Amino acid sequence: MTVEPSLTGAAVPAPVSRVLVANRGEIARRVFATCRRTGLATVAVFSDADANSPHVDDADVAVRLPGHAPADTYLRGDLIVAAALAAGADAVHPGYGFLSENAGFARSVRDAGLTWIGPPPASIEQMGSKVEAKKIMAAAGVPVLAELDPAAVTAADLPVLIKASAGGGGRGMRVVRELADLDEQLAAARREAQSAFGDPTVFCERYLETGRHIEVQVLADRHGTVWAVGERECSIQRRHQKVVEEAPSPLVEAVPGMRERLFEAARLAASAIGYEGAGTVEFLATGDTGQGSTAGEFYFLEMNTRLQVEHPVTECTTGLDLVELQLHVAAGGRLAPEPPAVRGHSIEARLYAEDPARGWQPQSGTVHRLALATLPAEFTVLRETGIRLDSGVVDGTEVGVNYDPMLAKVISWAPTRAVAARLLAATLASAEVHGVRTNRDLLVNVLRHPAFLAGDTDTAFFDTHGLEALSAPLADRRAEAASALAAALADAAHRRATALVNAGLPSGWRNLPSGPQVKTYVGDHGEHEVRYRLGRTGLDTAGFDTAGFDTVVLLDQRPDRVVLELDGLRREFRVARYDDGVSVDAVYVDSGLGPVRLHEVPRFTDPSTQVAAGSLLAPMPGAVIRLGADVGDTVAAGQPILWLDAMKMEHTITAPASGVLTELNVTVGAQVTVGALLAVVAEADAQISEGDQA
Repeated sequence: MTVEPSLTGAAVPAPVSRVLVANRGEIARRVFATCRRTGLATVAVFSDADANSPHVDDADVAVRLPGHAPADTYLRGDLIVAAALAAGADAVHPGYGFLSENAGFARSVRDAGLTWIGPPPASIEQMGSKVEAKKIMAAAGVPVLAELDPAAVTAADLPVLIKASAGGGGRGMRVVRELADLDEQLAAARREAQSAFGDPTVFCERYLETGRHIEVQVLADRHGTVWAVGERECSIQRRHQKVVEEAPSPLVEAVPGMRERLFEAARLAASAIGYEGAGTVEFLATGDTGQGSTAGEFYFLEMNTRLQVEHPVTECTTGLDLVELQLHVAAGGRLAPEPPAVRGHSIEARLYAEDPARGWQPQSGTVHRLALATLPAEFTVLRETGIRLDSGVVDGTEVGVNYDPMLAKVISWAPTRAVAARLLAATLASAEVHGVRTNRDLLVNVLRHPAFLAGDTDTAFFDTHGLEALSAPLADRRAEAASALAAALADAAHRRATALVNAGLPSGWRNLPSGPQVKTYVGDHGEHEVRYRLGRTGLDTAGFDTAGFDTVVLLDQRPDRVVLELDGLRREFRVARYDDGVSVDAVYVDSGLGPVRLHEVPRFTDPSTQVAAGSLLAPMPGAVIRLGADVGDTVAAGQPILWLDAMKMEHTITAPASGVLTELNVTVGAQVTVGALLAVVAEADAQISEGDQA
């Protein structure tokens, strides 16, 4: 990598040849991809929990960080610097998250004689405290929302947003609308901030209920050039974490002059702290697109002194490889006077292992399969209409509890926003996503929602349009019932193919007519009992429930593929079955009717597996951090019983009904597995009934 001499008098780093990425999963794989394309060797680090992670295999050399928790591994800067030196790396790329915005780590990398692929430590430090950052931005002329001292917040200030001073990603953030809730929410935000960032400092600011989250990608070199590369809109969020991002912003497109003002503010922000490298200046904008005084108004939120998760949409709309530019700038290279113009539209959807319908509960387990219908480009800049996939998992990857539950980012690019949205929705809807439950259906519903297509998005999108409707399954009950029939027929083909005797004969074959084959499955829409006969003339469903289809004809039957003609329309069902260790079988059926996940109901139930009414089961693996009640306490429905720390977030486990807490099987600090019995609440009516019987 050839570099011009520095004009600032600063020492020019030695040429880079081997890069260690101080991160994991999708983040590390993304950086490795650019390193491979530019001829650089790579070094991975991995915790014991990540020993089989794909990012380990992607690198030329990998170094183990003993332990599982981030605090023992990816947050240990001393171990990472030692790993870089041991592996012969001459540069460190921090990725995003973990130590990427840690000034002390950046200094230790430089002190070890390694090239730091990031901004100067002083710049990181200035933006590392959101409290101090706001003061710097205000002095530079960047519009800011006034900071509120948590101890001085009054009812007149409500609603307010509590924010962690040292972090991001939605952790340590709480919205407070009632003054009585302030102290409790402050305490929870401080705990979460301490856990995620090692710093419990929080502050408050006025909360805009329907704001738009707009951010500007900046890139600066050490020779004084500062680019505002383009803006992104990231307004669709859950728990203050982004779910769908796009470039350019529909709001900015609609408000004359707003882009110029945003870019000027972003360049001012970067220049005020002597910034170098890639970074993002985030703003909260009003949703007003008219010509009034508030049209296109925006306020500085924070500056992320690193690459952002959503950087692919900027890459796809500019043609730039931002990681390659990070490497170029870190080695002392110059940027051109102006960045390239934006072209077309790009949208990114974050596929999470979580259940939106159940309070965004993170999920853990095995990703059996993650495959898109058409082969996507991986970690590359899209230069024509298509799909890009940035993922940290492959088939068989185990999703644990130590890290963020994001599985993949699926990104589209097209000449227009409408085509980009349609293409991304269709790609996600037809993808085979088997194993842990995900937010896939929600993403598709958002991308197809009239408000989204109209560009009418804000941070209250889920509240405005209803999470229940947006997280509804893509397949309706009729489609799920047809998929259950396909699953039963595929299972029959599987048993016939693996039979030790009478191989090749139809399942349930008799010389004379007999009773129907019966299979029962449970899906998102409830229970489906499938009844059919296979005879000389094929599939016989006469007299049985056919899910509202007048005619059902079996055209092809294999263990992994069933083709049915439903009311004259030929439909293919792809069937995959997995033993999930909980129920007999987890069956996934993918078709044009929508993706379906089914569990086979066993014919005979083990009484010992039945769960008593009022039982609180762990929805995810995690650690118990607080208890809200004790055995014998009378509790109300919805009252917190305990809190779990899982996947870097705090989750509240509440009473399912009013009654008495009769069992509490955990203590603070206990590690629990998914499905573990945490507590039992006996409803008041049940207790009275039992007393009467006594």
